[in-house]
Amino acid sequence: MKFSRRAFVGGALAAPFVASLPRSASAAGSVLRVIPHADLKNIDPIWTTAYITRNHGYMVYDTLFAMDETLTPRPQMVETYNVSDDKLTWTFTLRDGLAWHDGPPVTAEDCVASLKRWGKRDGMGQKLMQYTASLEAVDAKTFVLKLEKPFGLVLDAIGKISSNVPFMMPKRLAETDPFKQVPEVIGSGPFKFLKDEWVPGSKVVYAKNEAYVPRKEPASAASGGKVAKVDRVEWLYIPDPTTAMNALISGEVDYYEQVPGDLAPIIGQTPGITVEVLDPLGSQGMLRFNHLLKPFDKPEIRRAVITAVQQEKFLQAGVGNPDFYKVCESYFPCGSPLENDAGLDMIRPHTIEAAKKLLAEGGYDGTKVVLMQPTDIPITSAFSLVAAETMRSMGMEVEIQAMDWSTLTSRRAKKDPVENGGWNVFHTWWIGGDLVNPIAAVGLSGGGTEKAWFGWPTDAKMEELRDKFAFTSDPAAQKDLAKQIQKRAIEIGTHANVGTFFVPCGYRENVKGMIKSPVQFFWNMSV
Repeated sequence: MKFSRRAFVGGALAAPFVASLPRSASAAGSVLRVIPHADLKNIDPIWTTAYITRNHGYMVYDTLFAMDETLTPRPQMVETYNVSDDKLTWTFTLRDGLAWHDGPPVTAEDCVASLKRWGKRDGMGQKLMQYTASLEAVDAKTFVLKLEKPFGLVLDAIGKISSNVPFMMPKRLAETDPFKQVPEVIGSGPFKFLKDEWVPGSKVVYAKNEAYVPRKEPASAASGGKVAKVDRVEWLYIPDPTTAMNALISGEVDYYEQVPGDLAPIIGQTPGITVEVLDPLGSQGMLRFNHLLKPFDKPEIRRAVITAVQQEKFLQAGVGNPDFYKVCESYFPCGSPLENDAGLDMIRPHTIEAAKKLLAEGGYDGTKVVLMQPTDIPITSAFSLVAAETMRSMGMEVEIQAMDWSTLTSRRAKKDPVENGGWNVFHTWWIGGDLVNPIAAVGLSGGGTEKAWFGWPTDAKMEELRDKFAFTSDPAAQKDLAKQIQKRAIEIGTHANVGTFFVPCGYRENVKGMIKSPVQFFWNMSV
């Protein structure tokens, strides 16, 4: 097995940083110290799909429904609900004991406003709202959703496990323009965000919400009782993987959210530390094109790059350890019901020669490609270098612009020309739970500049297919539509799938209560 050089860098490199981590005062009570996968700069999980902001959202906000370990939606803030015989009217009643962190009770009006704001940004939310006749509160704890036609994914949408999660916010905050961030963080979840202790680029602190009333069911993925078993959770951002490794080994931190594959054997062999994969579906790497700007305004050029993608090269560079990755070309997770091979013949064989031919047919004129590289996330940073090399081998001019992930997540929202701060392409990834159907998988949207995810593909046929899926409950019909959608995604070149990988976490033996889920949760955990 091969290890990168960083795996053998001595503890001396990490010592200055590790030594600078102050141990929490005993007055703080029990403290779970975590190395998160990225720095938290954007605090609004509706404004951005960034996973670090989603994880922040789960700390402080709650949801109406939540997915259990089988990805089945279960009531969370909702106590009871019923559906009319014609499947057009859904009535929801909130459970007792829900209160905002600043004191007032959660009301149905808060939830209605939150759903409406989420429905303007999220792919599934947009589809749900597209066929919503009305969404109104009828009293303090009850609201009613009326549909224009039966929508088969109502609970899957409002209970979705990952970005954008429909987190509930107070009405006054939920009425914020969805294309602007909320001005403050007030939730009703198991932890409170301590803004005064937040140091962007270094530290985020959450305190146990003593007023939170958990559900009585046991925790199961995002659902069940969210029991805060520690008084504080501290996220300590350490961008260098070797420094992070040494902080975990030395006991300065308790939990390392995303252990790089090449460091996993080193950490796993350390007495008192466990390395474990908690997400059974894994994550899918994505190379996302900006469909608005040259040269990726042409589907032939986007498809040329997709043809050149050799997943093994990306995965070896980004993950390294073959125990934690696999080649999987399906746009839906391998092992999931919708996995298929439709359309793959259009991008095979994955050779530079085939890609050059498509590039010429697309009329590539030498336009420079600006590739945003998130240097603080090892996997996507390495993916970016491979993508640049691949495109250059095809004959494209590529400029890598390095930045941290938080800066990238802000910049990717820009539709401006490259010379005014825009972009052409970047790497990200999606957990399998975000890709289990074509409505949840926002990268497949063809909704254009108003509704599609960053990159903004516009394609009426894709939207027609996705609409059909949303109103189909027959599994065989869903599988057929998934094949058509995948084929269309490849035809128009929504994005490139660069392979599936599994990111292990690392934790010390004092940490208990891990929850197996595609998303990392910090309730139920003790130290």
